[in-house]
Amino acid sequence: MPEIVEKINDVPLASPITRKSRAQQTNYGLYSHICGTNISYGNVSCLTSSVKAFVEESIALCQPDQVHICDGSDVENKMILRIMLEEGTIIPLPKYENCWLARTNPADVARVESRTFICTENIDETIPTPKEGVRGTLGNWISPDDFQQSIHGRFPGCMKGRTMYVVPFSMGPLGSPLSKIGIEITDSPYVVASMRIMARMGTPVLDQLRKQDEFIRALHSVGTPLNGILEYFSWPCDPERTIILHNPSENLIVSYGSGYGGNSLLGKKCFALRIGSTIAKREGWLAEHMLILGITNPDGEKKYITAAFPSACGKTNLAMLNPSLPGYKVECVGDDIAWMKFDTEGVLRAINPENGFFGVAPGTSLETNPIAMATIFKNTIFTNVAYTSDGGVYWEGMESSLASGVQITDWLGKPWTKESGRLAAHPNSRFCTPAGQCPIIDLHWEDPQGVPISAILFGGRRPVGVPLIYEARSWSHGVFIGAAMRSESTAAAEHKGKAIMNDPFAMRPFFGYNFGHYVKHWLSMANRGKVPKIFHVNWFRKDSNGKFVWPGYGDNSRVLEWILRRCNEEHCYIDVAIGKIPAKSALNLNNMKEVTDYEELFSLPKEFWLQETAEIRAYFESQVGSDLPQEIYNELSQLRERVAQI
Repeated sequence: MPEIVEKINDVPLASPITRKSRAQQTNYGLYSHICGTNISYGNVSCLTSSVKAFVEESIALCQPDQVHICDGSDVENKMILRIMLEEGTIIPLPKYENCWLARTNPADVARVESRTFICTENIDETIPTPKEGVRGTLGNWISPDDFQQSIHGRFPGCMKGRTMYVVPFSMGPLGSPLSKIGIEITDSPYVVASMRIMARMGTPVLDQLRKQDEFIRALHSVGTPLNGILEYFSWPCDPERTIILHNPSENLIVSYGSGYGGNSLLGKKCFALRIGSTIAKREGWLAEHMLILGITNPDGEKKYITAAFPSACGKTNLAMLNPSLPGYKVECVGDDIAWMKFDTEGVLRAINPENGFFGVAPGTSLETNPIAMATIFKNTIFTNVAYTSDGGVYWEGMESSLASGVQITDWLGKPWTKESGRLAAHPNSRFCTPAGQCPIIDLHWEDPQGVPISAILFGGRRPVGVPLIYEARSWSHGVFIGAAMRSESTAAAEHKGKAIMNDPFAMRPFFGYNFGHYVKHWLSMANRGKVPKIFHVNWFRKDSNGKFVWPGYGDNSRVLEWILRRCNEEHCYIDVAIGKIPAKSALNLNNMKEVTDYEELFSLPKEFWLQETAEIRAYFESQVGSDLPQEIYNELSQLRERVAQI
């Protein structure tokens, strides 16, 4: 790699520089102490008493050499990037503007669901009681005693020789009645730089805390291997002892041993979904694993839709859809998480609590998602993608945009060619990029009141049997559809292979409390306001030759068009056993580049659906039992009766 000659904050990137001189260059001149520990950057007086108490407790436990109170400024960000460059955590990507590549330890590449726990007094507050002899898969419980032992077995002295960063952040637009504030304490500059992208971060959040002083506490350390050796790319982690803990009653998140995004960017899955869902239950709203998009038809009518798909099942592609239907426009509010609450008029409104996209890179290309490709090559941190000799990045799917003669180094730092027989980028490699850069970001994406939701979609990867689109018959039927969601597993967690897995509401890894109680909470929303229509989509059905029946991508706008018509109560459907599907003439298939067989898209094989209902019942009875509301069992029984008549 050519010698780096760029400068950050007028300091050569390669020059040796002490932590003290870094702090002096900020012009803060605010060296002070907390618990005898140097404040190397930031102002202690900005902290409220409760934040300061959290910092002091964390210092006493973790024993860092110094403390850095983040302000979110450009100056600070340049400092953080420089630290990572000097430590070898990132390398620059001179082909793009302010872009960087991080490569992790191969043992730290995904969410670790098996080491992610919810702490409550009683186990049935966290997970349903499974059938005798069956292992429960709807969450992992940890007792309060084991919670404390897990912390005290890992955290004492874990930040010795390191800087502790205090990261104030807001999930959602600052000051919005739908937003919540967190304080993440971490020893990872990678987390600091990424949280600045993924949340509203810094001094404005501390200013807001002086008005409300309510926040979620989040403590994170990358840890170090017991032998103290970093084997890969200066990426500290302790994969053998990694653990991610949540205590909803104390609004507390504790994460140790992993630097990977889903385990270390604690505002994301940990706060926005696991802790967020428990707060939402208490306060009467929904915290969901959903994209939010706005779609406008040729007449200028606009509606907003949320959609829940498992990770790596096309959420980002749909959120950034480039419609193939003339006159239609899609705008993005968010690609991963939605917080939804009824307003005083009973309208369900949603905000995107995040400030950036943490998207799966492989498969993202000019052909599949040109909007994402127009978004991500500026101010972005890439993780575990391949590096090109012209100073850029590469992953599977980018073949058409690769210049001739360019050499590729894979995500493990080894030379790579197509003939090597291995992947250039890790299947779960990521881009972390500001949402505001998206060329189709919605004008109201930061509206503190949120956007009104007309429809909710559920979906997953179902290669056989499940039609392209169907509508729920009622709210309770729609909740059943969400509860019964199944999909092929993906690379976003540690699962192997392509087994069909139950993933209710695309929330299976993210429930903050008992799933049966979660479903009851969803059912209760019908009594709180005007609930949207619910639909199920499946872009991934295959024919007998293993070819996708539906082309997807821009042509998914044809499905959205039908959804809009149904939201306007147009009679453009037929009733079938599983719900309402488009009438043959109602789904716009005109001028499609690929010939599509309506009958194959919407066929309902009786034997498949009899087996499907049997497997759903077995799952419910074995995993949820009596915790699942009777309304859901009733919906399943009615579905079985209708399928039997096919």
